[in-house]
Amino acid sequence: MAVVIPALLRGFVGAICAQAASSRLTPSALRHLTLSSVMKSKRKTDHLERTADVVRREVVSAAKVCGAADESPSVKRLRLLVADKDFSFKAGQWVDFFIPGVSVVGGFSICSSPRLLEQERMIELAVKYTNHPPALWIHNQCTLDSEVAMRVGGEFFFDPQPADASRNLVLIAGGVGINPLLSILRHAADLHRERANKGRGYEIGTIRLFYSAKNTSELLFKKNILDLVNEFPEKIACSLHVTKQTTQISADLKPYITEGRITEKEIRYHISRETLFYICGPPPMTDFFSKELESSHVPKEHIYFEKWWDFLGGTVVKNPPVNAGDTGSSPGPGRSHMPWSNEAHVPQLLSLRATAAEVCAPRAHALQQGKPLQ
Repeated sequence: MAVVIPALLRGFVGAICAQAASSRLTPSALRHLTLSSVMKSKRKTDHLERTADVVRREVVSAAKVCGAADESPSVKRLRLLVADKDFSFKAGQWVDFFIPGVSVVGGFSICSSPRLLEQERMIELAVKYTNHPPALWIHNQCTLDSEVAMRVGGEFFFDPQPADASRNLVLIAGGVGINPLLSILRHAADLHRERANKGRGYEIGTIRLFYSAKNTSELLFKKNILDLVNEFPEKIACSLHVTKQTTQISADLKPYITEGRITEKEIRYHISRETLFYICGPPPMTDFFSKELESSHVPKEHIYFEKWWDFLGGTVVKNPPVNAGDTGSSPGPGRSHMPWSNEAHVPQLLSLRATAAEVCAPRAHALQQGKPLQ
């Protein structure tokens, strides 16, 4: 299967970079690009097919891997330098991920803040190990200076304007569902810094993160999350849940850890007219909390969700490597500004996702020297 993005996938530097920067696709061309890949695959789990009706930006940009590290036993973090200056995204969105020599197109959530892209022309991803070809390439073949192409899509995002009413955020994440929510958390922190430092911009309310994983080793981005909690204790709080912890919890994590799943009682405590709820995780989890919130009279327009799904068609890892950890899941359909109860009225859109990471540009040299990322 060949993806029709002529020169974009042939290289990152020189003339290709210039071509990527000037490349624009019309809606009809985008549709052709999507369908030209989809029509050559009979499987129903392809990212492009499942998200064919999801809004995408027109820019397709070349990008270059400038950092990579293990975020957990099963998740690899990437930082990518983006060629096209018009490439942009909203916190919570994902990218179509085009890999030279790999016929399947990936779909990975961005976990960095839009501010990082504005300032350094970089985005961050963190990809879970599965036997889906794009994820396999990232875990087994991707190196520093590897070249790819990307296009932004997705309808699950937080993008307030300066004059908008102040809102509190409750972010509910399960497993790798933390990724788009981390982007939103980081964006909210950036908005608060701007307001505090310059006295202008959007006034964010409080942000509460509920995040559940199998154990503390699979709680992604722990340090980043706790750094934000400590930087803005009056604004940001988190509750980290583990469901199958078998080892002792470290002293620095213990104050934030609850053993057991996130409960409806915890979430219900934070309901108010000023609060928006963003949920990302396995379908049963997103369905459960969406229904609980609606039954508690939260307005539908205040409930946003993103789901992740087990791969179908033989893409679940049957016998993963010993260090792969919990495998076999990937994010699914997301609707921004689309409450859960409207889901039956929109196409079933599955999008393969993975997430994003903490690989800073200055650390690329350290990575080349074999030094660990902090």
